[in-house]
Amino acid sequence: MTLDNINRAAVDRIIRVDHAGEYGANRIYAGQMAVLGRTSVGPVIQKMWDQEKEHLKKFSELMVAFRVRPTVLMPFWNVVGFALGAGTALLGREGAMACTVAVEESIAHHYNNQIRTLMDEDPEKYKELLQVIKKFRDEELEHHDIGLEHDAELAPAYAVLKKAIQAGCSAAIYLSERF
Repeated sequence: MTLDNINRAAVDRIIRVDHAGEYGANRIYAGQMAVLGRTSVGPVIQKMWDQEKEHLKKFSELMVAFRVRPTVLMPFWNVVGFALGAGTALLGREGAMACTVAVEESIAHHYNNQIRTLMDEDPEKYKELLQVIKKFRDEELEHHDIGLEHDAELAPAYAVLKKAIQAGCSAAIYLSERF
């Protein structure tokens, strides 16, 4: 992929929002680890966080390669992500896992939309970016399943919590694509 044969607006939007999302995910896991890091679920959260660190690293590299500016909302996502992670972890292991399920389900849906967009435009032109997004989507779905395996659905008010977190994810995606 070169800079001169791409839909610049679409690629900028995709890389900016995905970078912001992976940054937010890192902050969520940091908050969860601050509360639950020394519990039995700590290693599970750490493993997912380690994958998110790799995702963030890749999107940081893509931002430089394609000269994409980060969202101006990074300081906000820093605080909100950590607060969401720590806040849900204070509900216990189930609360942290409910957060993971909600966020990862939202992100997988978001990545699928991006995959469709790039496939409709030109799958060969966006081959590298599609490979990255597909790989990360699959890893996000693994995190979703891990959350379910670790009793996410037993969190207090699970359905309400999940819907509220997903509404926040939708707002974050919308805002980070644009600002």
